[in-house]
Amino acid sequence: MDIEKYKILGAPPTLYYIPNFITEDEENNILKSVYSMPKPKWTCLSNRRLQDYGGVPHEKGMIAEPIPKWLQTYMDKVDALNIFDGKKTNQVLVNEYLAGQGIMPHTDGPLFHPTISTISCGSHTVLEFKENSEHRQKVCNVLLERRSLVIVKDDLYSKYLHSISEREEDMLEDIVNLDVVGDRNLVSSVKLKRKTRVSLTIRNVPKVLKVKLFT
Repeated sequence: MDIEKYKILGAPPTLYYIPNFITEDEENNILKSVYSMPKPKWTCLSNRRLQDYGGVPHEKGMIAEPIPKWLQTYMDKVDALNIFDGKKTNQVLVNEYLAGQGIMPHTDGPLFHPTISTISCGSHTVLEFKENSEHRQKVCNVLLERRSLVIVKDDLYSKYLHSISEREEDMLEDIVNLDVVGDRNLVSSVKLKRKTRVSLTIRNVPKVLKVKLFT
């Protein structure tokens, strides 16, 4: 796959968007696997639930944990794009967003190789980018469809904040990738009603401790 075909030119460097990165069957497999996990696997926050795979990133280094086979499949698929400058992905954050839930403006920070790759399942959402300043001026919005992959690198990763607003419906305004989304019926709507979305953020954690968690 020529990743450069999917670069979004209307955003700061660098943003890629690939619609239909996974199939409907793969989406169903991901959702089935995520929701088959026992309750202790979930971490409950005030505005969402999440699961960590591969280990929990830490400034002193991540203690690597085994990746389940169902998840390694999609990590390999992302690795095949060679977007991590020769490195392999080794950590995945699974987030569950109910309709109306979101996440505050933030950066992923220096614990990770400066690239984000995220697969969306179950529902669309709108990813918002703002300036990392007092006024937080809006930079661009990106529509993330079900089964799509979004990749954020370079300045867009390090210099700008990204967030998801807490709302149940999205207006398709100032969407920088509107002309390349896969579902043209989706973009013909004035408002898009959110459903429960499960996202897989697949990343590389450079600093891994040489400790065997399991013997």
